[in-house]
Amino acid sequence: MLSRTADNIYWVARYVERADYLARILEVTLRLTALPLAYVGSTNEWESAVATAGCGKAFHARYREASEDSVKEFLAFAPSNPSSIRNCIELARTNARAVRTALTSEMWDVINGAWLELKRFDNAPGSREEFVRFLRWVQETSLRFDGSAYRTMLRSDAYWFFRLGVNIERADNTARILDTKYHLLLPAHTHVGGPLDYYQWAAILRSVSALTSYHWVYRESLKPWLIADLLMLNPKMPRSLASCYDNLVRYCDDIAEAYGRQGPAQRKARGIHTRLSNLKIDEVFQNGLHEFITEFISDNNELGGAISRQYLM
Repeated sequence: MLSRTADNIYWVARYVERADYLARILEVTLRLTALPLAYVGSTNEWESAVATAGCGKAFHARYREASEDSVKEFLAFAPSNPSSIRNCIELARTNARAVRTALTSEMWDVINGAWLELKRFDNAPGSREEFVRFLRWVQETSLRFDGSAYRTMLRSDAYWFFRLGVNIERADNTARILDTKYHLLLPAHTHVGGPLDYYQWAAILRSVSALTSYHWVYRESLKPWLIADLLMLNPKMPRSLASCYDNLVRYCDDIAEAYGRQGPAQRKARGIHTRLSNLKIDEVFQNGLHEFITEFISDNNELGGAISRQYLM
């Protein structure tokens, strides 16, 4: 496979996954801001949404403060934001068109149809209900695209590069959600376990479709260390860091076997995977959750760079 083709497939997956992530963050923020102040406190949830999306600097260069209208416009529709939902879908479609023959017809129909449908949304929908419907449409598009890839692609290098893109992006997103919860959502004076803590943690779990899974696994009330354990170290949770790296090691090895050569990408993926496999959640909290996540995001970015240098350039 040509490096350019692999690069396009890899970034199609990343952009669709990123659009889904932003839709989830915006939907959760809408849920939190709809609750009475007695439950959500005085924190600015819209500021938290911008921070979780990882584009705070770009946002504040354009807007004075984070409000519902400004954040919705910036994260969902702004042409000036490279990672807005609109731009993610358009870039995904551009990359997909460049490798049209490497994708199945079902995958192309989903992403091209989403791009055509997106043209109906010139600006943010007027009401909250309309905006929520838009966010649900984005999530459904992502599910359909991912499902069509899983059900129709040959298990060959095209599929493996696609799954690498999905899991690199997903691991980064989950880590950022956890980090933002600990440093922006929960005020220092708030009692852990109180109503503010419960509703915000429940919102975080909903943002990664893990609320039901949490109760299945732990059968307890929401506790920060158990939630962190689920989203970081539990390989059975599809969006956990451990699960993402199970997949990344597998697909890196599949590519290495097909091409007859291993390299820095395989070594980096195995190193991160081994660390996650041997880690206990108590150790994470003792050494600092923020410090661990910061290091993980850096390592995850290094793996993305290693994959690009080894295969995509």
